[in-house]
Amino acid sequence: MTQITINATINAPIDKVWDAYNNPEEVKQWNAASDDWHTPVAQNDLRKGGRFTYRMEAKDGSFGFDFSGVYNDVKNHELIAYTMDDNRKVIIKFEHAHKHTLMTISFDAETQNSIEMQKDGWQSILNNFKKYVESRD
Repeated sequence: MTQITINATINAPIDKVWDAYNNPEEVKQWNAASDDWHTPVAQNDLRKGGRFTYRMEAKDGSFGFDFSGVYNDVKNHELIAYTMDDNRKVIIKFEHAHKHTLMTISFDAETQNSIEMQKDGWQSILNNFKKYVESRD
């Protein structure tokens, strides 16, 4: 299976980045690839064996899906590994770098969309997350 890797350097301390990435109320603020999408519902049980479900929808109601899975490993402020409901694996690394946090996300590609489209979509969400975290006090 093809694996895709994206990353971002976020101008914020690792604890702030970790909390914003995992708090369901905050996930609803940033989890979209474009302004015409949103995440109206987010549930997250951040622990090995715990489940997460993020409901992602077009704001006009034309399409939506659940982005969900089960955590395989969680190391506070370091690593999150999970398996999505379609059995694809994701690994997210958080690295402290001076006053910044480097996030690297590697995920198994699916077969319905091009590698480039998948990479661009996930990178757009990560960029939106970066913008959200950096805009907070």
